[in-house]
Amino acid sequence: MGRILAIDYGGKRCGIAVTDESKIIASGLTTVDTKDILFWLKEYISKEEVELFIVGEPKRLHGAPSESEKLIQPFLKKISEEIPNIPVKRIDERFTSKMAFDTMLASGISKKKRRNKALVDQISATIILQDYLYNQ
Repeated sequence: MGRILAIDYGGKRCGIAVTDESKIIASGLTTVDTKDILFWLKEYISKEEVELFIVGEPKRLHGAPSESEKLIQPFLKKISEEIPNIPVKRIDERFTSKMAFDTMLASGISKKKRRNKALVDQISATIILQDYLYNQ
């Protein structure tokens, strides 16, 4: 059984989260520089079985795509060309960065660590993945 891997795609870095093999629990895995994401994904799937990629779909409040969707579309095209055997699903990611920050506050993470944008991206990817699992 393969894992599900979620990507919170950003202009500078991508937060990565992954499920356990039973696809019950979503856990933050790492943050990868956006320029290295395809290489990183290929390396990861050479070691771990992944059956599905979840990529966050940024939207505005009223549901229209946000400006960052323009950055994600070329990535989606490349991932489908370079890793064609793993399907990609999109999940609405509205408010995940805010939820990630609130989660950090609630868990007592220090102010210094809360400024770490990479940690916010990783937690956002985990929220996206957990939302996907919950709605299945």
